[in-house]
Amino acid sequence: MNLMTLTIASLLPGRVSKKKYQAQVKRYEVLNESYDLVSFELRRCLDEQRRNKEVILALQAEVEPLMKTSKMLIQQLTDMSALTKAQAESINHSIENINAKDYYIRNLQNEIARKDSLNLALVISLKGALKDINDKDVEIKVEDSAGFISISDKLWFKSGSCEVLPASRQVLGKVATVLNGHPDIQFIVEGHTDNRPISQANAQDNWDLSVLRATSVVRILQSQFGVDARMAIAAGRSEYIPFAENSTDQGRALNRRTRIVILPQMDQFFRLLENQ
Repeated sequence: MNLMTLTIASLLPGRVSKKKYQAQVKRYEVLNESYDLVSFELRRCLDEQRRNKEVILALQAEVEPLMKTSKMLIQQLTDMSALTKAQAESINHSIENINAKDYYIRNLQNEIARKDSLNLALVISLKGALKDINDKDVEIKVEDSAGFISISDKLWFKSGSCEVLPASRQVLGKVATVLNGHPDIQFIVEGHTDNRPISQANAQDNWDLSVLRATSVVRILQSQFGVDARMAIAAGRSEYIPFAENSTDQGRALNRRTRIVILPQMDQFFRLLENQ
């Protein structure tokens, strides 16, 4: 039953005037228009509410995984922050170690350079002192951080003998002057022979001969030229470190030599290592 029917029904029981009836009809029309408008707005609001609900549900569906991702990222950032701090401390520690090692290596390099410079200066001094001696009989060089003075045995000894020739004492005096100018070094006097076997009263073989010759040179350096015996080492190499082939007279002559080896000052390195 609509609004119009109700209105007419309300008028039937009593006889109403035409004017009143028309007023009621007019009122109905106004109310009916208002009703239609309200109904339309209601439907529109309900439709909008439905659409908004769908949008909200869709947004909620999007937000939920984003929230999970956000929580996961926050946890990862927290973990990364802690990890980065630990890594930073480790890196700083590594840098400190590297800097310390670099300083240590630079100190060693400086010591090596200084030692090499001292050995080179010593060799230059020896070359200057022995410049008037035949180059074929004397070889002076720096090799593997050590200085070498290699002198042919024909300047030192008679064949098979360990007695130093008087003429060679002049050479020893010049070498001693340079050695005495560097009292902090050590040196080895090495005796070298060819491979021809010998057997004498004072030398059973080339081992004996090479050692005796080295010892004779050290004794003269000490007793006649004042070289500190603590600087010197006497050693025999026999025939086992040849300078040339022993198959020719020339090669054997080269192998019969006495060599003075100026040692690197390793004690300085050991002290440096201990200090580091």
